[in-house]
Amino acid sequence: MGRQWDVVSGVGVTALAVAAARAVETSRPDALTEDPYALGFVEAARAPVKLPTSQVEAAAFDGQGYWLEATTYVAVRTRAFDDYFRRAAEAGVTQAVLLASGLDSRAFRLPWPEHAVIYEIDQPLVLDFKLRVLREHGATAGGVHRPVGADLREDWPTALEAAGFDRARPTAWLAEGLLPYLPAEAEESLFQEIHRISAPGSRLAVETIGDLSAGLAGTAANDGVRTLGVDVRDLIHTEQRPAPADRLAGLGWSVREVAATEAAADYGRPLSPSFAARDARYVFAHRP
Repeated sequence: MGRQWDVVSGVGVTALAVAAARAVETSRPDALTEDPYALGFVEAARAPVKLPTSQVEAAAFDGQGYWLEATTYVAVRTRAFDDYFRRAAEAGVTQAVLLASGLDSRAFRLPWPEHAVIYEIDQPLVLDFKLRVLREHGATAGGVHRPVGADLREDWPTALEAAGFDRARPTAWLAEGLLPYLPAEAEESLFQEIHRISAPGSRLAVETIGDLSAGLAGTAANDGVRTLGVDVRDLIHTEQRPAPADRLAGLGWSVREVAATEAAADYGRPLSPSFAARDARYVFAHRP
């Protein structure tokens, strides 16, 4: 098995930074999305450097305004995928799989149908931390919640099916904030495996970013997580690979792609020029 990490080491640090951004967004009176558990995650992690969890703290965290810009992007992305799950449930898709779920709390904060089953795949240490904090805050899942401790670079489908995943049941999949941290070979395997075990009527939402490595160069966010012992750029894989939309279309899925800038404009929260330049896109696919 590959090296494991928690929320203050390796890729887990990025999950903690995203939780901080969600806490900042939740503090806004006009929040696009609210995560009542994000603040608790950041506080419980006891990271060696304090991350901002409110608008006031984010504004003071750096002199470049980067954290407020990052919070806007995280808010837009979170809302776009929250809406994706709501649409899937309305269409009758009640099995969901969150890949590399990190400190996402959708299983607990979205209005799932009572008979929904939500699987979360991530490193065991990340899931253990998240579930402990959620229990301490009295969180209750909206459906049946099934965490799956597995590494997405290894045989995660076997672990998923051992947890009860039903490949005959349409599934709503999500890969949010994941692809840049996977080697090209692991990304190809991920899409192939999703296709292999997805029933007709399944859906998949994927975040893709044009050049995350260049976007992080010299930013305050990367400087902040570096103080936790991680340079985010060291975690990113930059090998050439097919675009997710092309890959899924080649597997026979119908695909719709939405630019993050377009989603942001629709929500009334335009992205900053630096985030707009990253060419982030949200891919929504459906298996006929």
